[in-house]
Amino acid sequence: MEQRLSLITLGVRDLARSTAFFESLGWKRSVKDAPGVSFFQCGSIAFGLFPRDELAKDAGVTADGSGFEGFSIAYNARSKAEVDDVLSEVQSLGAEIVKPAEDVFWGGYSGYFRDFDGHLWEVSWNAGFEVDSSGAVMLPD
Repeated sequence: MEQRLSLITLGVRDLARSTAFFESLGWKRSVKDAPGVSFFQCGSIAFGLFPRDELAKDAGVTADGSGFEGFSIAYNARSKAEVDDVLSEVQSLGAEIVKPAEDVFWGGYSGYFRDFDGHLWEVSWNAGFEVDSSGAVMLPD
């Protein structure tokens, strides 16, 4: 297996609302002719939104579940100011700020928000993780 990720798909309760949220952030939808799912190209990774019940059915599991799901999604910013701007923007669109941005123990600057379906998103700046012009995070060796 190659060391890469191809697609992250979130199960959402309201596909139209979640799609509108990301479009309001300026994200451009791809594959617009796929009914019942929304896709966005995010650098070298694709990001999908799919109805939660349908995603569970596709995976052969129940859709029941609540609380902390054991993971977060991260958006790495190019500066501390961008972290603050992104958190302000998502809050204005209805996302819940779970942890306001602050200087953190590993030397960066980070905060968290929760989207409409309870998924945790970290918005962080890390001087050691350069974000290139395409938006890709360049991890050090």
